Amino acid sequence: MKKKTLYLFIAASLSLLVAYNSPDDHYFEVMKNLEIFGSLFKEVNTYYVDEISPNELMNEGINSMLNSLDPYTNYIPEDQIEDYRIMTTGQYAGIGIETITREDGKTLITKPMKGFVGEKSGLLIGDQILKIDGIDVTTKNGNEISHLLKGQAGSPIEVVVKRFGSDKPLTFKMVREKISTTNVPYFGMVSNEVGLIQLTDFTYNASKEVKDALLKLKEQGAKNIILDLRDNPGGLLGEAVNISNLFVPKGSEIVSTKGKVKEWNKKYNALNNALDTDIPLTVLINSSSASAAEIVCGVIQDYDRGVLIGQNSFGKGLVQVTRSLSYNSKLKVTVAKYYIPSGRCIQAVDYSNRNPDGSVGKVPDSLRVAFKTKIGRVVYDGGGVKPDIENEKPHVPQILSVMLRKGLIFDYATEFRVKNASIAPAKEFKLSDAQYQDFVKWLANKDLDYKTRVERTIESLEKTAKEEKYYDDIKPQLNTLKDKLFHNKDNDLQKFKSEIKEELEKEIASRYYFADGRMEASFDDDPDIKAALALFKDESKYKKILSK
Repeated sequence: MKKKTLYLFIAASLSLLVAYNSPDDHYFEVMKNLEIFGSLFKEVNTYYVDEISPNELMNEGINSMLNSLDPYTNYIPEDQIEDYRIMTTGQYAGIGIETITREDGKTLITKPMKGFVGEKSGLLIGDQILKIDGIDVTTKNGNEISHLLKGQAGSPIEVVVKRFGSDKPLTFKMVREKISTTNVPYFGMVSNEVGLIQLTDFTYNASKEVKDALLKLKEQGAKNIILDLRDNPGGLLGEAVNISNLFVPKGSEIVSTKGKVKEWNKKYNALNNALDTDIPLTVLINSSSASAAEIVCGVIQDYDRGVLIGQNSFGKGLVQVTRSLSYNSKLKVTVAKYYIPSGRCIQAVDYSNRNPDGSVGKVPDSLRVAFKTKIGRVVYDGGGVKPDIENEKPHVPQILSVMLRKGLIFDYATEFRVKNASIAPAKEFKLSDAQYQDFVKWLANKDLDYKTRVERTIESLEKTAKEEKYYDDIKPQLNTLKDKLFHNKDNDLQKFKSEIKEELEKEIASRYYFADGRMEASFDDDPDIKAALALFKDESKYKKILSK
């Protein structure tokens, strides 16, 4: 069967080659190379010394070819179509466990979705999954476990877990249901007059979710809005257009696309009456805000509709569409670049001009072109969207980074939940100094060994000095530096107390109030939210930023 398919492929290539036999014709080059590829593939399969998998070899060849273009042009084989559908629609059937993680050989539930059968049945963050429908999953990877949790809506499922503090496994019998992951995992009031909408995706219905959230916040008294697009990777262009339309008037150009094929040269305008063109608006962005998220924040900036706060966005100005291929596979291919209302393309990486070694670089500052917003503020293309108020990305101390990587913050929050039936509302919850000291004591027998960047630099310097025979000359100075700079774990626990407490409070709040709790526990510490609140209080500064 494999040989038959291969010969059919070669025959088809040859027949097309006859149709495009002009040496000047671009398609002649295409089909000539297809013939060469087909012949080579046949010869390798026939004569290579060891048995090889045609599917694996072909997938490797396809992926290597597409990798030479850009990271967003991808081949999706039949066995990955379901995962792709879930990613683009946000819909599947299961029990509502959004994320699981492997830690120390255990599979732990890290994010049950509020309101779905898993959470309603009593599954908690930190539960270790032991069995699914009688299948031992203790040695399976995350993808295998995820597939076992999913199935037909209405089908029964039995999940056995081990809960911290209990030696007896717990069995949960449930029925799978249709799951729709939300694009707006949180909206709520940050203060009496400021509402916040967290938008994390642009799958179907994203614009409806944002619209509904905005209306409800206004009903609750919101006179200012924070739209949080941080860590939003983008998604459907149509949803970006509709979300932008909520804040800018009907008829406004939102985005245009230009590609090699004329059918991708399009303009997308706001088709509906705006929901609110006047409410003061801030948009939070960071280096992981990409694609559709950049269209929205770019529209807000280009029309001087609101103030952008945070860090420079990712810089993805490329449009992809999905094309159907043989045998139920698909190709996601970049077909155009998009341009926001000022006329700028925010694409930051130049994939069309690779370096000799195959690497790609960002568009150099010397080639970036200036554009103007509606009232004449200067903005630039070729490097993402630059915020109006720049906040440095919060520094994560080495000790906290190690705690997060080793799951110590996660494990302590799980244990805290077992020992404490309730806590204050997430907005008010604070760890006391005594509770923080309990955490410090809990760490005493945990693996928290680490080296700071300064320590690694000194060790490298010491090694180089020995190799180049300068060590004896600088040994006293190095020893002095070591005494002063080598970290002390106990000192670091106090020096970075505020940063560690902040992370603990968010993780603990999530045990009681899920994603809402994590977000609300961050309100008083989040530098971007604090900057937005301060700006809303200073009306003259807000207006000055949005003036020429």
